[in-house]
Amino acid sequence: MISVISLLQPRVLSSLNSLKRGNKKNNWSRVLMFGSLGIFFWIGTFIIFYRVLSYFHSVEDFGDILAIKLLSMIIMTFFVLLLFSNIINCLSHLYLSQDLPLLHSLPVSSKDIFLSRWAISAFDSSWMIVAFSLPVFLSYGLIYKAPAIYYIIFFANMLFLCLIASALSGMLVLFGAKILPAGRIRTILIFLGAVMVIILILALRLTRPEQLVNPDSFASVVVYLNSLQTPNSPILPTTWVSDAMIAALRNEPYTYFLNFALSVTFALMLIFLNSITSQKIYFTGFSKSQTTPRRLFNPLKYKGFHWENILNFLPRESKAFAVKEIRTFFRDSSQWPQLFLMAALIVIYLYNFSALPLDNAPIKTIYLQNIFSFLNIGLVASVLSAISARFVFPAVSMEGEAFWIVLAAPVKIKNFLWIKFFLYYIPLMILAEVLIVVSNLLLKVSSFMMILSIITTFFLVPAVLGLATGIGAIYADFKSENPANTVTSFGGLLFMIISFALIATVIILEAGPVYQIFMADLHGQTFSLSKIIWSFFSFGLAFSLCILAIFYPIQLGEKHLIVK
Repeated sequence: MISVISLLQPRVLSSLNSLKRGNKKNNWSRVLMFGSLGIFFWIGTFIIFYRVLSYFHSVEDFGDILAIKLLSMIIMTFFVLLLFSNIINCLSHLYLSQDLPLLHSLPVSSKDIFLSRWAISAFDSSWMIVAFSLPVFLSYGLIYKAPAIYYIIFFANMLFLCLIASALSGMLVLFGAKILPAGRIRTILIFLGAVMVIILILALRLTRPEQLVNPDSFASVVVYLNSLQTPNSPILPTTWVSDAMIAALRNEPYTYFLNFALSVTFALMLIFLNSITSQKIYFTGFSKSQTTPRRLFNPLKYKGFHWENILNFLPRESKAFAVKEIRTFFRDSSQWPQLFLMAALIVIYLYNFSALPLDNAPIKTIYLQNIFSFLNIGLVASVLSAISARFVFPAVSMEGEAFWIVLAAPVKIKNFLWIKFFLYYIPLMILAEVLIVVSNLLLKVSSFMMILSIITTFFLVPAVLGLATGIGAIYADFKSENPANTVTSFGGLLFMIISFALIATVIILEAGPVYQIFMADLHGQTFSLSKIIWSFFSFGLAFSLCILAIFYPIQLGEKHLIVK
């Protein structure tokens, strides 16, 4: 263990140094922003679960059954998230990190290297899930007035659930890397993970889970409860954890000690097996991971035609950067599978509009159609902001330590940023307009709302992209091993806040005039001169904010990159 502790020291010391640097004045704003958002999310989660469980607890007998089944579903969900997160992190820490060749040159065994990196991976994959599970289980304890032992059992069970998930993931990664290079495994896992999430989302949405809030739609209570079943085998770790939690709520010591002992012994056994297995096969898998895997898909070519020919209208220098950007995007195995996930979410987004029960609502359908259509502008823009945060914001950081080539190239930084902007502008504009038009057709809105939605979206798309490109350049991180993680940095958070503030401001500025125009058209009234002036002023101010968001952030990003 001395060798393992020594290998863990650099990570601990780097974390402590980060905390020391956090005492600087220019970093306090980041700590305050992240801390405030974390507390806000934590409190919001607690309030939601507390209200739901209070309602369940008020329903005699049947409500307690629902609360227990909800607890089992939550633990199963946490376990699946832990498994998938640990697999990806284990691959990165055990086989793909840049400091691994240095570690393997040290006079330590491969088993010690494996255990130290596995421990780091387990912590990185689990701490957030444990932290944000606290409000959920705290609400259970308060509602059911659980004894103090419940909170001890909760912390201990979550700890060993994380260890079980991490140990299982480590075992899978060890044997997988023995068969295939780690780089290829990561690509396949990300692709399969995206497919799995797509299938899960589609299956969940098409089963129309909103029926579950209406037990009257079921033939009997038994059928309703059966529809809420989760895997409950006595050999599953999630069953031991959920049974221990339920027993602690009911203050049944023999039951929760038995299930807790099962979790502890199973976790320790898995760690022991990992230790033995890593001594035999870990270094072999690491050696195989140093080879370059073949690409899964070949470039698009047909009878001499190449996709690069589409960009011939650009100047030679700009075309070179555009081609590089497109190739980099599709070669990154962590990027393109998210396109499939995004497509699935779009299908679900549009399906939700087709499933709206407008005819059964107490408000007139014509009002609801146009209200939903107007609010849909903000929803589409919010979806666009999330996509931009994942793909557009890290675009400048993706240059990495080779950014000096961009500075030395015969292309101005301003042109470089505008190339980034326009490469994402066309597909995201098409996506946003398709979402707006199709959802409005499903809602059967008026011609005025259709035109307004299309025009507003037309200006919001470049505004959001301008913010993402400019702020992404200001807070570019060229030294990160994974530039995609910059979306969770201070700059990424700042972009999301400013983007949502811009969208909300535009919607608020347009809300008053839109309501007046809609009501005047509905009742056949004329529009007074003062209302016309007010409408022009509101729409003009919204338009000016969008134009400012397009150009000003990119100008600031250009100055920052030149100075940097």
